[in-house]
Amino acid sequence: MTRDRVVVEADGGSRGNPGPAGYGAVVFDADRNRVLAERREFLGVATNNVAEYRGLVAGLTAARDLGAREVDVRMDSKLVVEQMSGRWKIKHPDMIPLAEQARTLAGSFARVTYTWIPRAENSHADRLANEAMDGEDAITSGAVAETTEESAAEPAAATAPGWTGAVGAPTRMLLLRHGQTELSVERRYSGRGNPELTAFGRSQARSAAERIAERGAIAAVVSSPLGRARETADAAARALGLPVTVHEGLTETDFGKWEGLTFGEAAERDPDLHRRWLSDTSVRPPEGESFDEVRARIERVRDELTASYAGSNILVVTHVTPIKTLLQLALDVGPSLLYRLHLDLASLSIAEFYPDGGSSVRLVNDTSHL
Repeated sequence: MTRDRVVVEADGGSRGNPGPAGYGAVVFDADRNRVLAERREFLGVATNNVAEYRGLVAGLTAARDLGAREVDVRMDSKLVVEQMSGRWKIKHPDMIPLAEQARTLAGSFARVTYTWIPRAENSHADRLANEAMDGEDAITSGAVAETTEESAAEPAAATAPGWTGAVGAPTRMLLLRHGQTELSVERRYSGRGNPELTAFGRSQARSAAERIAERGAIAAVVSSPLGRARETADAAARALGLPVTVHEGLTETDFGKWEGLTFGEAAERDPDLHRRWLSDTSVRPPEGESFDEVRARIERVRDELTASYAGSNILVVTHVTPIKTLLQLALDVGPSLLYRLHLDLASLSIAEFYPDGGSSVRLVNDTSHL
């Protein structure tokens, strides 16, 4: 039977990312009143994004088999929708052949459109993807696992890397520094001031957003209240289809009277104080905040985030000192890290905090997306 237009909804998930993965796809009639076809499959070990692309391919194949001429694709994967629409580049080698397969299938129709929808509106395909994964669980464990939205994308491994001995599922913080501003171009102290991102800074934010979206399995986006971090976080949140939660504790160090000055200008203005500040974390800039005070603030942030997002992956968009401090806490090292560690603009680092108090660092200052 030939059908003029159909709606394809597709989804995929991975319990571990990568981990046991599956996809689901459903084909509706043009008014979404009747299900014409369903597809689901367990994929073995794969990433969320690979599973999502496999769901798209399965949905398009089913639509082709039904003889459809036009297809409206609806998915809650911002990454797949933007890449298939041609607005984002495809960089990950695992997804390039899948995207090409999807494009070849799309070429067999008179028209294909791609629309992002919230997860709640993609519940039918999501259910099929979970059934695919749960079906494999039933085969291997003898029981069908209870399906929850959280279990469909379990974010973090339950064992710690290296020799830490930490146990349980960690809260994994993807620490993203904001993009470039005019003050960062001129290498000026930029604390509580609120410079906007430059055009290049916005480009950095978009590149980081694509990288984060490719990774997937992010439960929340948490940002500093300052504009440069918010703008960077907004780009990632749009790519992930998530809201931004602002946490006041993630704001940058208050540099007081040194705000907007270069290193040399601050040293000339307050030579003795500036010299002591570079080696003593208890010293404050004039009318500013010491690194010891920043650490106490960031310790509270860490505790609040690990309580609120226990066992999840979260994107934390903030500034150089809060990121260095979170890495310092995760490594359990002294204050020399604050002075010796370099973090580029729009760089990504990853710290994990375990429920038994253990911690680890998986990545520092990665800029491969830029």
